[in-house]
Amino acid sequence: MNFELLKRLCETPGIAGREDRVRAVVIDELRPLVDELRVDALGNLVGVKRGDGGPRVMLAAHMDEIGFFVKHIDDDGFLRLQPVGGFDARVLVAQRVLVHGHGGASLRGVVQPAAKAIHLLAPDEIKPPKLEELFVDLGLPNDAVRAQVEVGDMVTLDRTTEAVGDAVASKALDDRLGVYVMIEAVRAMSGSRAEVVAVATTQEEVGLRGAQTSGYALEPDIAVALDVTLAGDYPGGPADQAVTRLGNGAALKVMDSSQITHPKLLRHFRDLAEANDIPYQLEILPRGGTDAGAIQTARTGTAAITLSMPTRYVHTVNEMASIRDIDNCVALLARYLEDAGSRDYSYDQP
Repeated sequence: MNFELLKRLCETPGIAGREDRVRAVVIDELRPLVDELRVDALGNLVGVKRGDGGPRVMLAAHMDEIGFFVKHIDDDGFLRLQPVGGFDARVLVAQRVLVHGHGGASLRGVVQPAAKAIHLLAPDEIKPPKLEELFVDLGLPNDAVRAQVEVGDMVTLDRTTEAVGDAVASKALDDRLGVYVMIEAVRAMSGSRAEVVAVATTQEEVGLRGAQTSGYALEPDIAVALDVTLAGDYPGGPADQAVTRLGNGAALKVMDSSQITHPKLLRHFRDLAEANDIPYQLEILPRGGTDAGAIQTARTGTAAITLSMPTRYVHTVNEMASIRDIDNCVALLARYLEDAGSRDYSYDQP
């Protein structure tokens, strides 16, 4: 795999509504692979690879990561946070963050709960933290903080991307990993009759907003969202709730709370995986959604599917995905793009 590209994507900061730096990385990678590149009013990056009379296939992978805005600066220079995306407060205590100040500097800080030190707490006082109790300590006096930080500045988690055994671990695999798969599949495909429109979408973590507007504007015949999904194959949960397992292949979504995959499109992906000896697993995610949910219902509707990358510890700084699964997702998407237009997904007419 192209580890350096994935590392660059994951470590570039960009929460919902602040995707500019990530978009610049994607522009550099997509520019030589497509015939046209543009940015729309919501910040979605749209790359068009022209076809030869085939269907319009929209690929959607969101650029934004979960993070925060600075909500308040108190008289001692401590920052309070407004979450942008879903967080579990239990995994944030004692983490490091980067506060991207309005002046251009990125300041490292630590996250702590507004509570007495553990040494001073009685056993019945020890409780799980709440998001609204967390603050950031920049290690600076109030006047130095206020000179560099203001309300509305972006805050991202501070963690590098590393190889861990047969996997990669990072913050922001959700969904820089989907962006990576999109770029590498467009690079790997040998040609297609289809018009392939690769869209790096914005503001997915706050309501699929970029997918909603770009799906409406592009009016694709087929939509393939690229996103992570839960891999619950670790201690703490029953096997029937694992959703997917690391190393078992690309995940083809049957449904989640935002979409039900078009059955003929799902069958096409399965047949291509089997014909090309690409391991895959079927996925049902009881809660959560992807960009496919918004594109599927744009205008008069679109045949849609999500190709998912199984990922442990989603929405933490240690999201983990199998390198083999990632490579299989790239291969399967490339084979699909080469074959897009060979099948009709229409429902039977009366």
